[in-house]
Amino acid sequence: QVQLAESGGGSVQAGGSLRLSCAMSGRYTTAYCMAWFRQVPGKEREAVAVMASPGKTEYAQSVTGRFTISKDKVNPILYLQMNNLKPEDSGTYYCASDTWTVDWCSLGREFKYVGQGTQVTVSS
Repeated sequence: QVQLAESGGGSVQAGGSLRLSCAMSGRYTTAYCMAWFRQVPGKEREAVAVMASPGKTEYAQSVTGRFTISKDKVNPILYLQMNNLKPEDSGTYYCASDTWTVDWCSLGREFKYVGQGTQVTVSS
């Protein structure tokens, strides 16, 4: 099993930045495919960024150019750098992982392991 713990959420004004972190534990070496999702009450969960080892990334159109997914080079931590935030970016952000290999790792995949989430609120 893989355990995931998000942190770094908070409240920020539009145009601001936040960096979310996701600490991995357990059998994280099998987490070949990692992603960030967000969910707003009453709406479907949206995949915003995905990363396959080694280094393939994909972003939702709504965040392309503003969000960056990355992985710490030393520690088992996944990041989501969010710049130029907009009120519509508000929601609960979750990190997720699965064993999808690089050819199968994409925004449309279901992920086996999902963290508890961290709240992001962007005010106008």
